[in-house]
Amino acid sequence: MRVHFSRYQEIADTLTRHGLGFLAGATGLAKWVPARRGDATHAQTRSYTVPQRVRVALEELGPTFVKLGQLLSTRPDLLPPAYIIELSKLQDAAPPVPAADIRDAIQRELGAEPEELFAEFEWTPLASASIGQVHAAKLEDGTSVVVKVRRPDAVRQVQEDLEILNGLATRVDRAWAPAREYDVRGIVREFSRTLRAELDYSREAHNAERFAAQFADRPEVLIPRVFWERTTSRVLTLERMTGIKINDLAALDAAGVDRRALARTGADIVLSMVFEHRFFHADPHPGNLFVHPDGRIALIDFGMVGEIDEELRDRFADFLIAFTLRNPDALADALEGVSVTRGNVDRYEFREALRSFVALYSDRSLTEVGFARLAGEMLALLREQRLQLPREVALIFKVLMMIEGIGVQLDPQFDLTAVLTPYARRLVRERFAPAAIATRLARASADAGTLALELPTRLRRAIAAVDRNGLEVHLRAAELEPLVGRAERIGNRLVAGVITAALINAVGNFIARDSRWKSRQSALVSAGVTVVTTLSGYLLWTARRRSGPN
Repeated sequence: MRVHFSRYQEIADTLTRHGLGFLAGATGLAKWVPARRGDATHAQTRSYTVPQRVRVALEELGPTFVKLGQLLSTRPDLLPPAYIIELSKLQDAAPPVPAADIRDAIQRELGAEPEELFAEFEWTPLASASIGQVHAAKLEDGTSVVVKVRRPDAVRQVQEDLEILNGLATRVDRAWAPAREYDVRGIVREFSRTLRAELDYSREAHNAERFAAQFADRPEVLIPRVFWERTTSRVLTLERMTGIKINDLAALDAAGVDRRALARTGADIVLSMVFEHRFFHADPHPGNLFVHPDGRIALIDFGMVGEIDEELRDRFADFLIAFTLRNPDALADALEGVSVTRGNVDRYEFREALRSFVALYSDRSLTEVGFARLAGEMLALLREQRLQLPREVALIFKVLMMIEGIGVQLDPQFDLTAVLTPYARRLVRERFAPAAIATRLARASADAGTLALELPTRLRRAIAAVDRNGLEVHLRAAELEPLVGRAERIGNRLVAGVITAALINAVGNFIARDSRWKSRQSALVSAGVTVVTTLSGYLLWTARRRSGPN
C-alpha cells in the first residue's frame, strides 16, 4: 500500500471529510486518515444524504472514481434507487488541457503538426472530459471533423487508481462477507477492463465502424465516418455529426419534425442493436443523439458499448414475454435464467415476492405504469432476493429505461412495450422453427453425452465434499408436497428428453451420411422433428399416466 501512499491518504481524507468514514474503515483506509481529521464532516455536505455525499466524494477524487460511479449508476440490481439517482448525476468534466499539450500529442501520434493535417483546427475545445478532450477541425476537402485527444496524464492516473481499487476490493472481500456476496472484486475487475478499453481510442473507432456496418441499409441512421489516417490509440478523428439534440423539443417543433414518429424510430434503432445485432450503444442519452430536420438520427460517442451472445438474448426475450404477459412463474424462470445468485437464494420466497409484485399491477396497463417504473421495482426485488444481473443484462435494462424516458419526452403517449413486443415475438418464432429446434436438440444430446461421462467423477467429488464438511438441508413444509410431484415430473421429462435427443441425433446422422438427402434436408428436418415430438409426447403421456396426477 505504501507505493501509493499519497493517493491512499487523499482517498481516506476525502471520504472522511464528506462524512463517509465508515467506508474508510470498511476498506482498511482508516489508518491513513490524518489524526486531526477525526470524524469531522465537511460543512458543505453535513446536511447531505449519504448517497449525495458519495457522489460529491467521487467527483472530488477525480476521473477514475467518477467513471466508477457512472458504472455503478447502471446497476439498479446492486444499489438502491437513491444511490442510482445521485450517481447518475456524475458529470465527466475536467479543466481543458493546454493547447501546447494537445499540439504535442497530435505531433507525436500522427507525425505532423495540426496545421499540416487539418485545413482548420479550433484550439478552444468543444468538450473537455476526464480522459480526453474534443476539438473541431476541417479537412482539406472541407469535411467537418472532430478530433478527440487523450489527456497526457490520463493513463498514469487511471492505472494508479485501478491498482488501488483492486487492492481495496481484495481487502474488503477478505474482511466483509457482503462484499463476497456482491462480488466486489469481480465488479472492480470488470470496471478495470472497461476503463482500460476507453483509454484506447482505436477501440472506439472500431465500434463506430461496426455500428456503421450494422445500419448500412438503414438511411435514417447516421454513424460518423472514421478517418483512420488521423486515428491512433491516443487520437481519434471522426466525421462531425450535427443536428438538433433529441430532447430539444422547441427546436424539433420549429423544424417540423414528427416527434411521435421520432420516438418510435429512435426506440426501434436501439432495440435492433440489442435483439438483431446483439451489439449495442450502452449510453444513448440525449447528448449522444442528434436529429436532422428530415427525421434522420445521428449517433455519437461509441466508447461504452454492450455485447451479448445469442443464448443471453433469447433468455432476455423470454423475460420480455413473461413481463408483458405478467405471468409470475414464467417471469421467475426468466429472471433466474438471466441472473446469478449472491449466496443462498430462497427461491420459494422469490417466487412469492414476484406473485405479489405482479398482483400489485394486475389491473393497470404497462403503458399507464411505464416500463422504467416496473423494471426499477423488479430490479429492487432482485436485489432484496440476492440475485444479481450480468453486466450486459444490467446495461440492457439501463438502455431500455433511457429510451423510454426519451420517448415519453418526445411523445407523452409513447409505449415502449408496443415497440418491444414485435422483437420478442419474432425471436420466439425463430427459436421454435423446426431447424432451430433440431440444432438445439442435437447440441443437447452432445451435452447429455458429456454429462453422462463426467457424472461419476462429479458425484465422487460431491460425496467427498459432504464427507469432509457435512451437509445442511433447509426445507419449507409448504414446499414438500409439490416437491415429490415435481421430482416425478422432472424424471419423466428427463427420460423423454434423453430419448428425444437420441432420436434427433439418429435423424441428423442419417441425413449427414447420405448426400442424396442433402437437397431435401429442410423437409426431412421438419418431418423428423414432427415424428420425434409425437414419440416424445407419447412417452411422456405414458409416464405421466403411470405416475399418477402429480
